[in-house]
Amino acid sequence: MTSKGRGRLWRRALAVLALLLLAAGVFVTGWILPTATGYVARNTCSAVLLAGRDPAQVAAEDMAPYPFVSTTVDREQQLVRATVVGLAARTAVYRPGLGCALAIASDSDTLRAQGFEPPRAPASAAPWPQGDGDSTDPDPPGLDRAGLDAAVAAAFSEPDPESLRRTRAVIVVYDGAIVAERHADGFDRNTLHLGWSMSKSVTNALVGILVGRGQLDLQAPAPVPAWADDPRRAITLDQLLRMSSGLEFDERYGALADATHMLFEVDDAAAYAISKPLAHPPDTVFSYSSATTNILSWIVRQQFTSDAAYHRYPHEALFAPIGMRSAVFETDATGTLLGSSYVHASARDWARFGLLYLQDGVWNGARVLPPGWVDYSRTPTPTSETRDYAAQFWANAGKPDDPGDRRFPHLPVDAYQASGFQGQAVLIVPSRRAVIVRLGMTHQRPAWDLDAFAASVLAALPADRS
Repeated sequence: MTSKGRGRLWRRALAVLALLLLAAGVFVTGWILPTATGYVARNTCSAVLLAGRDPAQVAAEDMAPYPFVSTTVDREQQLVRATVVGLAARTAVYRPGLGCALAIASDSDTLRAQGFEPPRAPASAAPWPQGDGDSTDPDPPGLDRAGLDAAVAAAFSEPDPESLRRTRAVIVVYDGAIVAERHADGFDRNTLHLGWSMSKSVTNALVGILVGRGQLDLQAPAPVPAWADDPRRAITLDQLLRMSSGLEFDERYGALADATHMLFEVDDAAAYAISKPLAHPPDTVFSYSSATTNILSWIVRQQFTSDAAYHRYPHEALFAPIGMRSAVFETDATGTLLGSSYVHASARDWARFGLLYLQDGVWNGARVLPPGWVDYSRTPTPTSETRDYAAQFWANAGKPDDPGDRRFPHLPVDAYQASGFQGQAVLIVPSRRAVIVRLGMTHQRPAWDLDAFAASVLAALPADRS
């Protein structure tokens, strides 16, 4: 081959390489990086503009897995922008009463106009749970104060500096009263904490109230018009609640995964979830899916004649009646509550939510959840082979042929949990009359052992008297 021919060959090879690099760059900036910048923009917005936290702490701790993403907090415009060296920019906008939403197809001004002033229970200095005062009652008989304090202190320890727990709040409720409470430096009883998938359990309550009112039917086909002419029309509300709908959904959190695409790359999370085809016949396979919860949120929305009434609903029907004054339920850009992931509340308010379920849905003698709803919510779904999932709550029943093989082997069988990413937990233990709340920022799951922690707490509480 002549030198001229070799030159042409090299030029062609370089052109192909350049095209490949260009295609890779387009793929990364168009499909990979927006997941990261969307996550960082949205959650920084919530932590700083909603919860009022220090942006530097949020960047150093909450966003530690994303050191390559830069953020700008604009307090005047009430928004947060995130980019990777100027690429894949995402903007999240804060709206009063509704928290933050990503401006993907929507513009910032349209999102900002969605805000509202939610109805809230009046503040009270009465002891918790009626108010936010501290109880002056002595410890109940049989409580091991030294043991309980040691268990709580251990939750804030960091035995492995390479794998941090970052526990931020712990509350232990026994027999309707707080018997232990601690907050990390920089956090207090008023700090809002993102519940992540504990929000699914809040969605359970909102559905349950409508079932109790006769507006929704558990066993009827889910009222989703888009499914009317295909086999998905057989999916029931019950199957959505129990994660047994059969809908295809990739519950991974990372690039090119359904879950992250739904939360950080589209305006309408419910529409994305509703569009999913069947992967299995309904009620044959358990498959944990944030999509089904966002479909439930959309179904709840359809029960109201206006978005204003829909957005007030969680506050009027649930939060205000039990004194959850801090709670904020964020929506996507279309205004649908992100029931899978985005309820924020103080540790004390998360404890109130757990106490409502411990008390069978009754608060101050008034029924908030319909009769039987709590039992339904904690009963394992038949399609869950390990019997560790119920209806938007995690259960602890264990396998029928091996009850010792349980989600929490050191806890009572009747324990059940609202569970969230990064170690969020509202653990309800009826046989011990206890609610245990743990909130944190645990990026590496093995760093935090809820089973061991809760077992140490229960060991210090008065013995079961049932």
